[in-house]
Amino acid sequence: MTTLIPCGDFKTGYSADTTIFPTTTSRNMVIVGIVALCLAPLVMDKYPLSLLIQIGYLGIAALGLNILVGFTGQISIGHAAFFGFGAFSSAWLVSNLHVPVFFAIPLAGVMTTAVGMVFGLPAARLKGLYLAIATLAAQVILQDFFARASWFSGGVAGTLTESFSMFGFVFDTDERYFYVVLAYVVVMYVLGTNLMRTRDGRALVAVRDHYLSAEMMGINLTKYRTLSFGIAAFYAGIGGALYAHYLQFVSVEGFTILFSIQFLGMIIIGGLGSIMGSLMGTAFMVLLPESMQWLTDALAGGAIDRALDLRNSLAFLREMAIGAVIILFLIFEPDGLAHRWRQVKAYWKLYPFSH
Repeated sequence: MTTLIPCGDFKTGYSADTTIFPTTTSRNMVIVGIVALCLAPLVMDKYPLSLLIQIGYLGIAALGLNILVGFTGQISIGHAAFFGFGAFSSAWLVSNLHVPVFFAIPLAGVMTTAVGMVFGLPAARLKGLYLAIATLAAQVILQDFFARASWFSGGVAGTLTESFSMFGFVFDTDERYFYVVLAYVVVMYVLGTNLMRTRDGRALVAVRDHYLSAEMMGINLTKYRTLSFGIAAFYAGIGGALYAHYLQFVSVEGFTILFSIQFLGMIIIGGLGSIMGSLMGTAFMVLLPESMQWLTDALAGGAIDRALDLRNSLAFLREMAIGAVIILFLIFEPDGLAHRWRQVKAYWKLYPFSH
């Protein structure tokens, strides 16, 4: 009796092609990873835990930008402004309207969505460089609004806010707040993944791939281009609100155009049009300065340190490293870390057979 061993993955229906997890193993690995992260506060020091929290709330905002840029094919260089609007909105809701933080975070996302859709209206008629300039205007307008609207943002002095709390339990330490961020990351990434499986998600991708063909198929380009800006703003608002209640202080100085460029770097490095790549790129961008710090410490006192004065040039070297990494990824790995990870998995899945 001959036993046939299947080579590759075979899908016999559309539902099988749109599952969240392509294999049982991938689903189990995600579950194991989440369980391992739940144990992180028990074994990790405060500093690496703070890096994980940072990766969490930035990863949520980066996913929103990837839905806009990677999946829909629009461009935005003002994402940091929406991130900041979410932070200030949540702080304003808590401080002025006395909304509990538990409800203020999603409400801040909704408020940011409304603002994002207003600035997304030009996307109905603009594309390419012209759309980029329009989103740059959004960055400038919102940043100026933060500096002048003292009733909303505290002006140039910034504003204070409260810690996250639920049922009387205050999440005022990194060990506690980590679970809040982890819960939001899981929920927002599951929502993002499911979105791309829906009719609307496929419409967004169609707008990216060929907008003329999409329009002939009956897809409303204005609706979905504007909707993509609203979704991106919602994710940025949630990430910004989590950021605000983590630091418990929000300042206009943190939401500059450079921060928007860093968001673009996250999704380029992680992989445009990839849900998982958004988180991978965020982790890479957060850990890159730490790697530069480690390298500087390792070279301290040596000939290279004396020649280049590494310690005094660390901030400059960090910016150089971010720019160089983005350029190298665009040249050698334009599909990002997610594509490389898929290639590694495919290699080991078929090993030792070349096909």
